[in-house]
Amino acid sequence: MSLKKDNYKSSDKKIMNFAINLAENNKYLTGTNPSVGCVVVKNNKILSFATTNYGGRPHAESIALNKNKYNKGTSLYSTLEPCSHHGVTPPCTNAIIKHKVKRVYYSIEDKDSRTFNKTKKILKSKKIVVISGLQKQNVKKLYKEYNYIRSNNTPYIIGKIASSSNLNILKSNYPITNKHSRNVSHILRFQNHAILTSHKTINTDNPKLTCRLNGLEKFSPTVVVIDKNLKIKINSYVIKNVAKSKLIIFHCSENISKIKLLKNRGVKLIYQNKNNGQNFNLRKITQKLYRLGLHRLLVESGKNLMTNFLIENLLNEFYFFKSDKIISNRDKIDISSLVKMINKNYKNKKKINTYLDKDILTHYY
Repeated sequence: MSLKKDNYKSSDKKIMNFAINLAENNKYLTGTNPSVGCVVVKNNKILSFATTNYGGRPHAESIALNKNKYNKGTSLYSTLEPCSHHGVTPPCTNAIIKHKVKRVYYSIEDKDSRTFNKTKKILKSKKIVVISGLQKQNVKKLYKEYNYIRSNNTPYIIGKIASSSNLNILKSNYPITNKHSRNVSHILRFQNHAILTSHKTINTDNPKLTCRLNGLEKFSPTVVVIDKNLKIKINSYVIKNVAKSKLIIFHCSENISKIKLLKNRGVKLIYQNKNNGQNFNLRKITQKLYRLGLHRLLVESGKNLMTNFLIENLLNEFYFFKSDKIISNRDKIDISSLVKMINKNYKNKKKINTYLDKDILTHYY
C-alpha cells in the first residue's frame, strides 16, 4: 500500500517527525549501521520509542517492541525500512510479525541490498499494512551519508584544512585557528570512523588526531597514515598511543626491521602497490578502509595529499577554516591553488560563522 503525501494524517506526520528527531540525536553513535528512530503507537497513544543502540545493535524496532508486553494491533513508525535480512541479529521483520503489529509506516527504503524494497512484500504476506514515504523529504538529509555509502560501497569522505587569512599554512604544529574552530574540528573527528593523513604531517606536527571534547573521547577515530617508505617517527604520539587509538599505515616498504618494530608496537600495516610506479591509488585505499568497516573518513593533511584527493574527486564535502591571522614568515606553505580547486570542485557552499569568533568556516558540498 502506498499513499500520496496529501493523504497522510497530521498525527502520522507528527509521530514520524518525532522518530526522525530521535534518529538525528543518535546519529554518529551507531557504527556502520544507520541511526533509526522508531515509535510504537496504539489508539493514538505512544506506547514506546527507541533508537538504534550504540554500535548499531540492537535495532530501534526490536528495542521499541520489546519495551511493551502487548503489541498486538499497534502501529509502528520507523524512519527507515525495517531490515529483513539475517545479520548479527535476526531481522526486524521477524520481530514485527511476532509481536502482531497491525500497521507499519516508514520514510524511505534501506539502500542495503539485503533489505532494499523487500520488507513491504514480507509484511504484506502476513496481512500487515505497510505505508512508505511518510515524511520522506524530512528524512533525506539524515541518511545522506548512509545512502551514499551503501549505494557505492565506498566511504563517505570529508576534507578539512585551516589557513591564515592570506591563505598560508604553517610547516610547524603551531595552531592557526582559534579554540572555537578547533572544537568544530573535534566534532568532525567524533563524527567519522577514521582520520587520514600523511607521514609528513605526523613527523612535522606530531598531532594527536583524537577527539578531545568532554564525553566524546572514546569516539576518537582510527588513525590512517599514508607512508610509502615507512618514514614515520617511532616516537610520534600516534605510535606511542596506539593502544588507545588504532593506527593503520599504508606502505610499500621492504624495510623488514621497521616493519617488525611497528608491528610489535601494535600498528596495522597494509602493503599497497604504487600506482604507475609513483603514488598510491587513493581510491583503492579508501575501498580497503570501507572493507575494514571504516565507512566515514575525515582527511586532515597537508597541501599535497589533499590536492591529490581533490584531483581524484574523492571528497564528498569539504570544511575550510580561515583564521584572521596573517602568516608572513618563511615557515609557511601557500595553499591558494588548493583553495581555487576547492571552489571549482563543489556546486554548493555556505559560510558558518556562528560561535567561531573571528575565524570563518566555509562548508563545501
